[in-house]
Amino acid sequence: MMALGLVMACSGQQKEGKAESVVYMTEEITPEALVRIYEALGRPAEGRVAVKISTGEPGGHNFLQPSLIKDLVQKVDGTIVECNTAYGGRRSNTEDHIQAAREHGFFDIADVDIMDAEGEFNIPVRDTTHIKYDIVGTHMKNYDFMINLAHFKGHAMAGFGGVIKNQSIGVASANGKAYIHTAGVTHEVGELWGHVDNQDGFLESMAAAAQGVADYFGDNIIYINVMNNLSVDCDCDSHPSDPEMLDVGIFASLDPVALDNACLDIVYNMEPSEGNNPKPLIERVESRNGRHTVDYAEKIGLGTKNYRLVSID
Repeated sequence: MMALGLVMACSGQQKEGKAESVVYMTEEITPEALVRIYEALGRPAEGRVAVKISTGEPGGHNFLQPSLIKDLVQKVDGTIVECNTAYGGRRSNTEDHIQAAREHGFFDIADVDIMDAEGEFNIPVRDTTHIKYDIVGTHMKNYDFMINLAHFKGHAMAGFGGVIKNQSIGVASANGKAYIHTAGVTHEVGELWGHVDNQDGFLESMAAAAQGVADYFGDNIIYINVMNNLSVDCDCDSHPSDPEMLDVGIFASLDPVALDNACLDIVYNMEPSEGNNPKPLIERVESRNGRHTVDYAEKIGLGTKNYRLVSID
């Protein structure tokens, strides 16, 4: 893990006179640390709690492990939630997705719910530049509170994946994923790959969809990024590249924009050293214009990029 002093030095995103959001951090990546950082947020998960993670495409191995998240999930009596994918693979239908989650050990720690297993519904979005609504699984209606628990890493299409992606693409139904990826052109999964040429529109649609989910839950949502296994590839990749960076820590906030921006800053400000090379991940983000997601999310009012890091260690 990187030295605390270097991490804290990355918090220079405060602009005088501008409101800032608190981002809590710990260098420990343990079940106990995950519970502590959840508690530091001061927003207890109550009622029927959805814990949104990526169950990980079979073949991949970088997803958040059940052993890491078990204590938190069980503390809040949470249900692990996911939605089916739009790209094929072994998570594109509910039966196979359930089996994949079982193989990865998630049923050993909690119930797992594929939220679009029985259909989908539309929720409103404030920013209708590209998408006119967000399409999510009907089972989302069953939950009062969401813990957005993301594995921060690279992504082949978005550049990076953190809590904004986990709340947009991750919460969308399979058709909703197609709608976001095509920036509102189509919600037909079979037509997805013919309409993925509007990169900035896709990133902006992710921000809009994430805001729709944030509005749906109101104050009943929190955000956590785990910065470990920092591959340039997403957990949706069945053959991800090996990480070239050391693990960093766990970060959490009530503001998803501040949280993702803080994690990006840490990657960008890290000095390369033996066994710790941030350049591939930075290049992945740059090649997809990935930082535009947080820029646009701030523009539409999802949160602020201005943050203050607070260590709980």
